[in-house]
Amino acid sequence: MPRGSSPKRERQYEHIRESAEKRGESPKRAKEIAARTVNKERARSGEAENPSRQSLRDPLSSSERGGRRSHSGARGPTRDQLYEEARKRGVKGRSRMNKAQLARALGR
Repeated sequence: MPRGSSPKRERQYEHIRESAEKRGESPKRAKEIAARTVNKERARSGEAENPSRQSLRDPLSSSERGGRRSHSGARGPTRDQLYEEARKRGVKGRSRMNKAQLARALGR
């Protein structure tokens, strides 16, 4: 963790690192995931001295992105997630589509 980081960010780092290791990531990769996630959150909240433009422009927070990835398991994203993506892309007739139809319309 960077010098001067808050106790909250220290706890967040440890929690993310431990979770990644429980998922089967190597300790080195778990540390990298945790550091990148915490650094992005620090940048978005104004705690970082030199935040990257990408960290500030990304429409999804790290926790939201992780939540979306957690649904890409055996059955993939939920119908609601597909519907939101279709809405953002302007897919016509999306409200009457089921999950499989939405996936097809989005090219998945």
